[in-house]
Amino acid sequence: MILQYDGSDFSGWQIQAKDRTVQGVLETALARFNHGEGVRVTGSGRTDAGVHALGQVAHFDLDTGLDPDSLLRAINANLPEDIRCRELEVVDTDFHARYSAKYRQYRYQCYTGSNILFRNQAWLTGPLASEDLNSSAAIVVGDHDFLSFAKWNPDLDHYRCRVDQSLWFEDNMMLIYRIVANRFLHHMVRYLVGCMVAIAKNRFSIEEFSDLLYSPRKNVHLFKAPPQGLILEKVTYEQPM
Repeated sequence: MILQYDGSDFSGWQIQAKDRTVQGVLETALARFNHGEGVRVTGSGRTDAGVHALGQVAHFDLDTGLDPDSLLRAINANLPEDIRCRELEVVDTDFHARYSAKYRQYRYQCYTGSNILFRNQAWLTGPLASEDLNSSAAIVVGDHDFLSFAKWNPDLDHYRCRVDQSLWFEDNMMLIYRIVANRFLHHMVRYLVGCMVAIAKNRFSIEEFSDLLYSPRKNVHLFKAPPQGLILEKVTYEQPM
């Protein structure tokens, strides 16, 4: 399934005992088509509280007589208005939403004007110098150890990610950061954006930013962008041309 959701009222993707989560809402909806029994939903990645998605991918196992189009309509009829299933298809049994993914694409939105209507889908940063943002973004491209830009997790084998695209572009007064990589670490995009915006505001230097990338270290005190500007745009399962 390909999903879109407004993360404003979700406590992230991963199911929790008391808080409302994307995974929890989906599993509750799918249980209606499995005689009330639980249906485990596995996502391509775990978005944080407040983070949105336009192209989150998830898989689940369900024995049903409904065809995919009918099931899609039925699922959406049982979902709240802040989450929708865009597409649904049958896949091979060896498909895995997380481990079969080749690339993930995120965008981060910074609104440089004063329109408060964007407060739930962008970081209201005020004016920023896009040339400073792109100078720092270019450094990120390539295969790097992103230990400095991730929440420390002793269970991870490594912190290496291969970034194929990292750039900023402008749409009216919205500055948008797009990053494409084979994997992402916890808080990685928010740390990167937070540091780039700090550079554009002369609160951090591009030399310090580069040093953190090329001399990685854990538990660094960094600038972190707020969650509402982050959107999971797309997950790719085939090698791009």
